[in-house]
Amino acid sequence: MIHAAGGQAALKKRAGKGIIYILLTLASAALLFPLVYMVCNSFMESREVMKAYALLTGNSGISSDAKRLSIHLIPERVSLIQYYQALFRKPTFLVMFWNSVIVTVPIVVGQTLVSALAAYAFAKLRFPFRDQIFFLYIIVMMMPFQVTLVPQYITLRKLDLLGSHLAVILPGIFSTFGVFLLRQFMIRIPDEYSEAAKIDGAGHLRIFASIILPQCKGALASLAILVFADNWNMVEQPLIFLNNELMHPLSIFLSRINTSELGVAFACGILYLLPTLFVFLYGESYLIEGIQRSGIK
Repeated sequence: MIHAAGGQAALKKRAGKGIIYILLTLASAALLFPLVYMVCNSFMESREVMKAYALLTGNSGISSDAKRLSIHLIPERVSLIQYYQALFRKPTFLVMFWNSVIVTVPIVVGQTLVSALAAYAFAKLRFPFRDQIFFLYIIVMMMPFQVTLVPQYITLRKLDLLGSHLAVILPGIFSTFGVFLLRQFMIRIPDEYSEAAKIDGAGHLRIFASIILPQCKGALASLAILVFADNWNMVEQPLIFLNNELMHPLSIFLSRINTSELGVAFACGILYLLPTLFVFLYGESYLIEGIQRSGIK
């Protein structure tokens, strides 16, 4: 009877795991379906895309029988015409793509450097009101963008930076999230390393560059990935701080493609996704390690 009871318990355990796997598979499929659908549609010809979305576009050139929203994943004929249109016939796409690069890369580099220096100060230096100032950092980090929008706008206007890319870059460089992430990582590094370096005559700059930073490679990489993904997809800041539409990043361009160019919109969406995907795939291990060792749940 004991053996039978053990067998039933093992069977129930396997059945429970099987149900969990099935539910996880269904959830993964539901999350991935929009991406797969967008990829498939990006390889369709314009005629096929417009036919499938005639109900949404209101295309009067298509018969009433075809005016329905049809979902199919396999193109009638694989075509790269949408990518050709996006890359060679839509100069605005390339202009705004480079706008995204011009805005995102300085923010990633600048925020990583500034956050590392500030995190070292909060983690390893002793100065008055250190913990209270860091507490204010956490409060600011928890505030939504809409709360700090007006102070940022007034400050940028006083500095005569509105309408330039610096209006987006500078607030991004001095974001509080990077300081919080790196400080949580650096505070776990034993102080004995720094004390031994001080005995050998090393200053704070050398300790920071030679001891602290080499042990923070995972955290720095994870911060760079998160900052890149966040700022590559920014929408509110460019809309508010940049008046010239030709200076807007690609994230805003995608929201303005009208329904008469759905095929191009699918192709642009895939091209827009690729940089973030490559960065994530390249630094996935660093991202997981950095977040785990920083103690953030």
